[in-house]
Amino acid sequence: MAEGQSDDQVYEVIDATAPLRQAPSPDAPLDTEALKGERVIVHETEEGWARGKLVADGYAGFLPASALGAAGAPPTHKVAALRTLVFPGPSIKLPPLEALPLGARLAVARTAGAFAVTAAGGYLPARHLVAIEEMESDFVAVAERFLGAPYLWGGKTSLGLDCSGLVQVALTACGIASPRDSHIQEKALGRALAPAIDLAELRRGDLLFWHRHVAIVRDATSLIHANAFDMAVAVEPIEAAIARIRAAGSEVTSVRRLDPARR
Repeated sequence: MAEGQSDDQVYEVIDATAPLRQAPSPDAPLDTEALKGERVIVHETEEGWARGKLVADGYAGFLPASALGAAGAPPTHKVAALRTLVFPGPSIKLPPLEALPLGARLAVARTAGAFAVTAAGGYLPARHLVAIEEMESDFVAVAERFLGAPYLWGGKTSLGLDCSGLVQVALTACGIASPRDSHIQEKALGRALAPAIDLAELRRGDLLFWHRHVAIVRDATSLIHANAFDMAVAVEPIEAAIARIRAAGSEVTSVRRLDPARR
């Protein structure tokens, strides 16, 4: 990517992940992450940073220019494992080139035994990939796979993610478009239930919102969320979570239910 250019062209994330920050500095707060294969509309680049917008969810900010490249062939597959390794050849004994997160997108050129070979020449375990159009059927189950992953503000991978990142990644795996931030998710996802919360009526997949926080209902008594109390993705009793967060000064602001056809 040429330094100082201004062209509003579409680029592709070529690193395993690319941080999108509030300002063009490695010390600036992390707002979100873009995953390998994601498209980015770049407005301008300067001093090693690209100011742009993620095509998938419209999030805007600054990304390292070195993490972006010319948009290549459309992705044919995506990573379905929580994390997978890319090797320089058809052997797991070779030093990996990179580790890719769930949801990373790749153009696969061919297969070689148990490996999928990308257009760029990387070898991945074929069993860790699915066709780009294949979707998960239970976003709660996807979220549960992140259990124990560390809490990271702005993160979207098993190396670290936040509450709304967990929701977005899980829904995306099921083909459901989701905004990035919890306060926008609260307005955009599903339909609001009655203002008075009846815990007995909660269903698997309902979303509980607080001010700047979201959790996913697992069953009649528990939820899963990435949270700064545990500093991890954790399962917590619903009543205990509501009481704990209330004690910290925040009440549940709404409960949203997704259309069953979209779950």
